Parts: sequence; structure tokens; C-alpha cells
Amino acid sequence: MKKITLVTGLALALVVPTVAGAKPTPNAGDKRAAKTECKTLRGNTDATREAFLAQFQNFGACVTKKAVEEAVEAQKAHKNAAWECKTERSENPTQFQADWGTPGQNGVNQNAKNGFGKCVSTKAKEKEQEADAEDQEDATEFKNAAKACDAERSNPPGEEAFNAKWGENESDANAFGKCVSRTVRGLGPAQPAAPTS
Repeated sequence: MKKITLVTGLALALVVPTVAGAKPTPNAGDKRAAKTECKTLRGNTDATREAFLAQFQNFGACVTKKAVEEAVEAQKAHKNAAWECKTERSENPTQFQADWGTPGQNGVNQNAKNGFGKCVSTKAKEKEQEADAEDQEDATEFKNAAKACDAERSNPPGEEAFNAKWGENESDANAFGKCVSRTVRGLGPAQPAAPTS
């Protein structure tokens, strides 16, 4: 019996760290937010749609990736909110409860635990909204980069020079996607374009 208990304990010790490091599973809200973000990224112009397909291959791939990102953002927001609330509570427990607790009879909170939950949920929601605002800014930058790359490709010296400047594979077929991704990150071409004669 001791051997079974020991083996079971060791097996659990090996499994728990793996599960703890796993990414969270997106819920329905994460998937809805991901669809909205992907629609924004895709945009309405030929240039933004081309850039979108260069990055994600299809709409479903975008939703899958962004839903996981949304779930990670929510997990991170909750973890950071809990840490902030613990710190705030430890610095001044009385003031913390006055700020976050629900008043009971005569304005006194009889339940000292509910303030922590309210603090965490409020701060986590604020952090998720900040992350969503950053996602929106990123989507705008992506669309602006797609439009700028499309304009560069359409104007002289032309598409051939554009492909040679931005392409990073043998046929330079990935030039537009590379232009968009590097422009979003504030980078220029990976290699300077060869001078044309």
C-alpha cells in the first residue's frame, strides 16, 4: 500500500507543474472578443485583407490565436489584480475594507472577506479593458501598415522593386506580408534593397 501511495504521489508531483504552466482554455467571451478583434484586423480594404491573410491564412486561424490571447490576458489581469489587492489590504486592512467591503448594519461591514473579492473583480475588469484597448491600437497600426505597404508597392519604382526590398524568400512572394509585419514593429526591410540600374 505504501508503494502505491508513493508512486501516486510522485506521478501527481510530475503532473501538477505541467498543468499549472498550461495556457488557459478560452471561454465563449474570449471567442467573441477574438472574432471582433479579427474582424477589425481584417478590415474592409483589399490591402488590409491581403495583410490579414498573409499573417493568419484564414479567419478561423485568427480567431483561434486571438481567443487564446484573450484567455491569457484575462488570467494575467486576475492574477495581477489579486496581487494588488493583497498588497493594498496588507498596508491598511481597515481602510481596505472601508473602500471595498459592503456595509452591513450601521454602516459596518460584518463580512471581512467580501472586500477582497470586490477589489479583485473590479481591478481585473479594468486591466482587461486596458488590454482590449491595446489590442484595438495594435489592430489600427496593423491596418495602417497594410495601407502604407500597399501604397509603396503601387507607386514607383513599382512592385518588382518593392518585392526585392521586402521579400525574404527565394521568390520574394512574401514581400507584402513582411512589409506589414516589419512596419508594425517599426522596422525597415530585413536587407537593404539592391540598387536598380
